[in-house]
Amino acid sequence: MNSSTTPGSRAAAVWSLVGLVLLTINLRAAITGISPVLGDLRDAFGLSGAEAGVLTTLPVLCLGVFAAVAPAVARRFGTETAIAGSLVMITTGIVLRVAQSPVSLFVGTVLAGAGIAMGNVLMPAMIKRAFPSRLGSLTGLAMMLMAASGAIAAGLAVPLEEAGGWRLALAVWAVPSLVAALVWGPLAVRGRRAPTAPVTAPRAGGSLLRSPTAWFVTAFMGLASLMFYVLMSWLPEVMRDAGYPAATAGMMVSAMMIAGIPLGFLVPVFAARLRDQRPLVVAVAATMVVGLVGLLLAPSAGWTWVVILGIGTGSAFPLAFTLLSLRSPTPSAAASLSGMAQTGGYLLAGTGPLAVGVLHEATGGWNVPVALLLVLVVPEVVVGLLAARPGFVRPAGPATPLVEPKALRAPEPARTR
Repeated sequence: MNSSTTPGSRAAAVWSLVGLVLLTINLRAAITGISPVLGDLRDAFGLSGAEAGVLTTLPVLCLGVFAAVAPAVARRFGTETAIAGSLVMITTGIVLRVAQSPVSLFVGTVLAGAGIAMGNVLMPAMIKRAFPSRLGSLTGLAMMLMAASGAIAAGLAVPLEEAGGWRLALAVWAVPSLVAALVWGPLAVRGRRAPTAPVTAPRAGGSLLRSPTAWFVTAFMGLASLMFYVLMSWLPEVMRDAGYPAATAGMMVSAMMIAGIPLGFLVPVFAARLRDQRPLVVAVAATMVVGLVGLLLAPSAGWTWVVILGIGTGSAFPLAFTLLSLRSPTPSAAASLSGMAQTGGYLLAGTGPLAVGVLHEATGGWNVPVALLLVLVVPEVVVGLLAARPGFVRPAGPATPLVEPKALRAPEPARTR
C-alpha cells in the first residue's frame, strides 16, 4: 500500500478482504457437513438408498449446472450484488434443509449448492479486480480456507449431531453464511454506485467456447476434481477391502484432506510467481502416479499412499483454480473462464464416483477402478500442460502472448517505444 492510498480506500480494501475471507469459508461447509449425518437423515425422512444417493450427488451437480449462470447474473446486477445474493441463497438453503419436509431437504440442498456455485465462480474474478497484485497469496488463502472449512464441517458434524441432533449439525452453518451476507451488503451497495463496469461474459464473437486454452483449463479442472471426489467417496472402501478397520479407513480420508490444506495456500502463491506453470503440472501428475501405483502394488502401506495422494489432490485443484486468473487478461475474462471451467469441470467430476462404483461392482474388486484412475492421469497431465502454457485465453487459436497486467509487473525502466 503506497503513500497515496487514502484512508477511505484502505478501509474499503480491508472490508473487501474481510468479505472475501467470509465468502471462502462458506463455499464447502454446507456440502461436506451433510454426509456424516446421512444415516440420521434417512431415518428422519424415510429416504431410500437411491434418494440418499441423489442427496449426496446434488451438491456436486449444482456446482456444475449453476456455475454457468454466475457471469450473466454478475453482468445484470454487479459482481458484489451477485456474491451477496449467493450467500443469501446458501443461508436460505441451509435453513430449508432442517425443515420437517423431504421436499424442503432437497430444495434447500439445491439452493445452497446454487449459491456455492455462484460464489465459486465469482471469487477469482473479484480477487483479480480488487487485489490484482495479490493473486497468488489471496487465491492461496481462499483455497486453504475452503479446504479447512470443509474439513471442519465434516469433523464437527457427528459431535454436533450428538449434542443437539442432526438439525443442529446442519443449521449451525447458516450463521457464518448469514454474517458473510451482511458483510457483502455494503459491498453490493458500493459496487452498484461505482463507475466501473460489472463482471461480464464475452459477447457474441468472443465466446470462450472457441478458445482451446479455455477448454484445456476446463478439462484440467474437471479431471483434478474427478480424482478428488472419487478418492473421497471410495477410498474408505478400498482400504477396508485391503484389511484396515472401518474407523481407520475413515480416518485415512480425513488425513488425505488435511494433507492438502497447506498446499491450498502454497501452490497458488508459487504458481503466481512463475511465468510458466507446467513444471507444477508435472509434479502433480508424478505424485498421483506414485500414490495410485502404491495402492495397486502395496496396499498394506496404505497410510503412505494416502498422504501422497493428499499431496497430489491437494495441489491439483488449487493449481487449476489459480489458472482461472492467470490465464485471464481481465476480471471479466476471469469470471467467464471460471464459469465455463467450473460448469464443465464439476459435471465431469460428478460422473467419477458413480462410474468407479459401477466398475467395482462389475469387476468385484478395486484393482481395475484404481488402474482406471492411473490411466486418467495421462489426459490430466496433457491438458494440464496445455492449460499451464504462458498466455491468456482468447476466442480462437492458441493463447495470446503473455502481456501481464500492469499491476502484476515489477517496475521497468522507461524506454523508447
